[in-house]
Amino acid sequence: MNRNITYTFLILITFLISCSKEQSFYMYFHEKMQKMHFGQKNNSYTLIHTEMNVSQENDAVAIFTEQNQQGEQIFIAYFEKESDKWNWIRTTGTEWNSPVRWTSMHQIPYIYAGTIRDNAITKVYVGNKNAKIITVEGTKRFWYVVSNTEWAEVKIEKGDGTQEVVGQIDEEILKDWHNKNVR
Repeated sequence: MNRNITYTFLILITFLISCSKEQSFYMYFHEKMQKMHFGQKNNSYTLIHTEMNVSQENDAVAIFTEQNQQGEQIFIAYFEKESDKWNWIRTTGTEWNSPVRWTSMHQIPYIYAGTIRDNAITKVYVGNKNAKIITVEGTKRFWYVVSNTEWAEVKIEKGDGTQEVVGQIDEEILKDWHNKNVR
């Protein structure tokens, strides 16, 4: 009986410690966002997804949207924890209707990320890694991969099994975007 109580107590303590790690990350993220936007009007953000220990122990990524003067943008940020303190290391992002299909961080860990505009796309690969696809809202989806490879090839796979290598820039959208902004 005492063994069961001790075992249950140890599991509970382990659970609470792991929850407090994540909670401190969430608290850090929200405090940092509030400080960055202090005094700004018409700016809001929504934390969409987090993942802990993505490349090593005590690191994390956060995916969030921001509504600002440029419209709605989506970002992925990389964090590391040193000496029990979280540090915001770097960020990349895009707009939903941008000609940029995907972007990457050019330091280890290499994080590739992008939006999905085509409902037929079911998978995204970076090199030989399968991307995590996050549904943000309605048909808006965002993907990311944490990799050790710089300059990896990005491919999409559609529901019918066809695959296509995807460049960073969508030339069609770039032409339309340019024509709208030139007028």
